[in-house]
Amino acid sequence: MSTGQRNKLLSGPIVRQAVKDSFIKLNPVTLMKNPVMFVVELGTMIVLLMVIIPGYFGAEETVGFNIAVFFILLFTVLFANFAEALAEGRGKAQADSLKKTKQDSKANKVTGTTVSIVLASELRKGDMVIVSQGELIPGDGEVMEGLASIDESAITGESAPVIKEAGGDFNSVTGGTRVVSDQIKVRITSDPGESFLDRMISLVEGAKRQKTPNELALSTLLISLTMIFLIVVVTLKPIAAYLEIELEIPVLIALLVCLIPTTIGGLLSAIGIAGMDRVTRFNVVAMSGKAVEAAGDINTMILDKTGTITFGNRMASEFIPVGRETAEEVSAWAAVSSLKDETPEGRSVMELARRLEHPYDAGIAEGGAFIEFKAETRMSGMDLPDGRRVRKGAVDAVKKWTLAQGGTWPDNLDSNAEAIARQGGTPLAVAVDGRILGLIYLKDTVKPGMKERFDELRRMGIKTVMCTGDNPLTAATIAREAGVDDFIAESTPEDKIAVIRREQAQGKLVAMTGDGTNDAPALAQADVGLAMNSGTAAAKEAANMVDLDSDPSKIIEVVAIGKQLLMTRGALTTFSIANDIAKYFAIIPAMFMLAVPEMEALNVMGLGSPDSAVLSALVFNAVIIPLLIPLAMRGVSYKPMSSTRLLRRNILIYGLGGIVVPFAGIKIIDLFVNIWI
Repeated sequence: MSTGQRNKLLSGPIVRQAVKDSFIKLNPVTLMKNPVMFVVELGTMIVLLMVIIPGYFGAEETVGFNIAVFFILLFTVLFANFAEALAEGRGKAQADSLKKTKQDSKANKVTGTTVSIVLASELRKGDMVIVSQGELIPGDGEVMEGLASIDESAITGESAPVIKEAGGDFNSVTGGTRVVSDQIKVRITSDPGESFLDRMISLVEGAKRQKTPNELALSTLLISLTMIFLIVVVTLKPIAAYLEIELEIPVLIALLVCLIPTTIGGLLSAIGIAGMDRVTRFNVVAMSGKAVEAAGDINTMILDKTGTITFGNRMASEFIPVGRETAEEVSAWAAVSSLKDETPEGRSVMELARRLEHPYDAGIAEGGAFIEFKAETRMSGMDLPDGRRVRKGAVDAVKKWTLAQGGTWPDNLDSNAEAIARQGGTPLAVAVDGRILGLIYLKDTVKPGMKERFDELRRMGIKTVMCTGDNPLTAATIAREAGVDDFIAESTPEDKIAVIRREQAQGKLVAMTGDGTNDAPALAQADVGLAMNSGTAAAKEAANMVDLDSDPSKIIEVVAIGKQLLMTRGALTTFSIANDIAKYFAIIPAMFMLAVPEMEALNVMGLGSPDSAVLSALVFNAVIIPLLIPLAMRGVSYKPMSSTRLLRRNILIYGLGGIVVPFAGIKIIDLFVNIWI
């Protein structure tokens, strides 16, 4: 998703739609999902009846006061609805931007030996299609034949195309992406309406988000507090009668609304939806709010090596000379042999030569013949116009070819090749006619920045474990380069599940990142399964998050967002409860000080009258919700710290703030209310 799209997520249309949805959400059936605000709406309806038919309730003398209470209560509910609608609106705006990538384009369907043009919407799972350069891939699928460069920017926002080829773990393609070069044959893996893009659209809209366990626990707490304060307010009626104080029903309703946790009740849904929205803005699609919240509590992260920690393709990492040759000489001829080699290995040889700034003469190959790699020869290279022949390939194959040219090889060739193999690498020999110059060290290269990212995870208290099918020596080398805490060599899918279950049995939450079909069982078992978008359909189906950028280190952002979600909810809950305590001690003394003069000492804010005290607290209660919407949407900034420090921080900032702010706010509002009254 592009930056421009993100910047439009809080545009005028979104805000206007949120205002409209605020009224739609007044439907009691909808509002019952939020018990706290449902109680407020019930109180609003009761006060409205007292305004419409005051004689029935004996409230003719307090109509003006009741009208003021009604509108303040109504705005309290509307502000809470607005917070939720705004969060949902951001998700729907993202969904709309994704829908633009869905086009009912034409597809070249293959049936036997014939190719027919059909609409993409007519394709079914199992159909074969041919997609050529410049054409859109008509649906989710797997590359069955060929290799092509795919532009996925419509989905990921990344301009750099990715290579997809038949076989292996990088054959999955997404409908709506475009073929930049070459031609591929694709088998469709989803029916219309069931594609990955369709699921993404429904997920980011947020309408089907389920509450997380922590959110359910908090909802239970809010309901309990509401019931407690309901009992408290009901008992005030007989107490007031005993003291010969007339407490009108609107006053009691206003008092109840001020005391129950309306602040967090009004913002709770927005916090959860905003959490899912934030991971989406990092190009990660979360299947549920539970996945985002669980990410904030993970203790262990399991990572597949190939394609996740490493690039997956063995790439040239070093030129090793043999005999009396030099690395520069090996590099120069290796580059000449790879000038027309479009395989990942060939491209990596050219990239390494350029990175090392080793010179090579590309002109000598002009007019020459490229020798493609074949399974029977296990070599590739160039036949130059001047008669020289350059080859690179498997060591034994190049040795055999060199012997056929009447040449030999240095004594240290085999020992150097064996050293590379012991480290888990692949040696390729480079030869010119009958002379072997040296070796290309191919290895599965760790992605840039992985070590620093794993250091960051360690500081967050998360242990990293790499799983790989490589032998222990190779696994240890990659683990050391990547900077993971532990590794499991020669691992099977069963081994990955076993380590996840072992960690979970110790009460830990586990995240798993992977991209291959063999990772699917572990992704399904993990509490947080993050699949790479470049991986197979099976991996993406099993996971509860998909990273559109295929960057495994993105889990750090996901973890930070999960922790931010938990911290935001905790901070606003602390503020809300402290808020209620402050309002309680602000209103009660003012209500009873006329009948009980001794309570004047508790009226520390010096509120003008019982009516002004109730109205001021009620106005503050309504206004504080929209003022906190930006914080709920943005989230409290996450900083790694202990639970003790976090609790102390919440109490000092949001607990103390929740007491001080209402005292100051209610007093200021009371001054204006007394002028109005």
